[in-house]
Formats: sequence, C-alpha cells, structure tokens
Amino acid sequence: MTYSRILGVGSFLPEKRMTNDDLAKVVETSDEWIFQRTGIKARHIADDFDTTSNLAVKAARRALQQADTAPNEIDLIIVGTVTGDYAFPSTACLVQQKLGITNNCPAFDIQAACAGFMYAMVMADAYIRGGLAKKVLIIGAETLSRIVNWQDRNTCVLFGDGAGAAVLGASDEPGILHSKMCADGEFASVLHMDGRMNNGEWNGAKFINMDGQAVFKFAVKALSEVAKDTITEANFPAEKIDWLVPHQANSRIIDATAKHLGLPREKVILTVAEHANTSAASIPLALDEGIREGKIKRGQHLLLEGIGGGFAWGAVLLRY
Repeated sequence: MTYSRILGVGSFLPEKRMTNDDLAKVVETSDEWIFQRTGIKARHIADDFDTTSNLAVKAARRALQQADTAPNEIDLIIVGTVTGDYAFPSTACLVQQKLGITNNCPAFDIQAACAGFMYAMVMADAYIRGGLAKKVLIIGAETLSRIVNWQDRNTCVLFGDGAGAAVLGASDEPGILHSKMCADGEFASVLHMDGRMNNGEWNGAKFINMDGQAVFKFAVKALSEVAKDTITEANFPAEKIDWLVPHQANSRIIDATAKHLGLPREKVILTVAEHANTSAASIPLALDEGIREGKIKRGQHLLLEGIGGGFAWGAVLLRY
C-alpha cells in the first residue's frame, strides 16, 4: 500500500515587522489591549512589490531543499490562499513558472481560508495514495495586509503576511494517518470579504469583515470536536500526540482546544505572538518553526487543526 509523508518543509516571512506599538500609532489600540485578547505581539507585512506568489516561491524553495527534491520532480502543486496575485491565472501556476518547473504538472489554488493548507494536504494525500502523483508541493501563502482596514482595530490587529510550504512524497510507511475536513456555509456572514468585480468596477466590501465573538464561540466548539473526532476515528489516544500544531489565530482559542484534548501548553506549537493570523500560511509556518527549533522530530505524532471563513475547518493526524 502507498502512503504519503512529509519530505520537507519551508517558510518565509516578509522582512517588515510591525509591533503592537507600531499599530498604536495608526489606530486607537495598545500593546496590552491586543495581547490580552489575542496573544499577538507583532506581525510581518509584505512590501508594496512582494506578491503572494513571491512569498510562496521563497517558502517552496526551502521546502524543496529540505526534501532533497528538484523542482521538476514535483507532480502537482496546490496553493491555499485567499489573496492570490490575480483573479486568474492561479497563484499555483505562477509558482510553477517562477520555480522553473517545466514538466506540465497540474497546478491549482484552493480557497478554504485559514484551513487552506490542511485542505491542500488532504488533497495531496489522496493524489499520492491513488497513484496520481509521487511528489506534491503544497503551499499556504497570504498577503492579508492588503485586505485589512487599518482603521478598524477589531480586525487590523489580528492579521499578518507570510508563506509556508511542504513537499509530500509517496512512502511505504504511513505518514498522514487520518483527517477530517468540514465546512458550513450557514456561517458565511460571520467572517467574510464579499467584494467582487462587476463590469470593471469593484462592488461591495474591500476589507475583511468579522464578528469576533461569534468566530470565537464557534471555533472553540468546532475545533475541539473535529480534533477529538479525528483521533477517535484513527483509534489514536490523545496522550500519544507529541505536538498540537494549530492555526495561529488567537491564543485563547488554541488554549481552549488543547484543554479539550487534555494536552498541556508544552505540547503546543505557538507562533501567534510573532506571526499573528496568516490564514492559510499559519499552520505550515508553525510547523516549520517547530521543526527548525528542534521541537518536532522525525517519528513524532502531530495533530494539525484550524478553522477559517466559510466556515471551513478540519484536523490532520500525521506521523512526521
């Protein structure tokens, strides 16, 4: 039987770092106000010339290097993003071109907001298990700073830019053990940006709109349930999880999810303080940092989980 496993990971953060004190200079807020509510201290912001695809390529090159994989060995590229360079072509096609991949492998974007990287991972796993690909490049990349209203302190304090990537490869031994993806469009109005082009003009909202309390309430319940369902369906005891690698949206949501699983904070990869919420890039950024810091080691079991607009959410249990 063929399985898929992570061969290598990589990430990239823009050079510009904006602290809470920096934000306090442009909107009515403070470091204390932001940190107490979110756990965020700073975020990285892309410059005017850096596109989502550029961030994605920089993260992808690091993942390819760690995986000891040449670009043309990639059979499929999937990019999770809500802030692609263009309406079309896909950011994945731009990544393919910028990486110099010339083997005509399929490349496409998926839009599952903050759950985008996990959706991409599950799709890549299915391609590999089905024999349609041997090596897949999956990326979560965002430039959310371009769709944030910097005068709205309820949203602008939450988001940042960045990219994370992973190369999945075929293996005789299980890597991805089990997953569960969910969505419920009934909650679309709780977290959205409903602007659109119409006859060459932009109609509707230009910025992220969010009901913070509703998101928090739903996220804690949904993430706790999907995490428990995933390990239960895999017949995997929670105490054997070495690391929880959550979407880095809010430290209180992360703490609540870990508590429901009976996991101490020492088993949670936390990057929200420095990264803020980078949507689809959040989980791979945290995964890469955990590996680079020597916390996450080969053979350990990880639970990835997160939720985003849609609502779209899920969890992936894997052996690294």
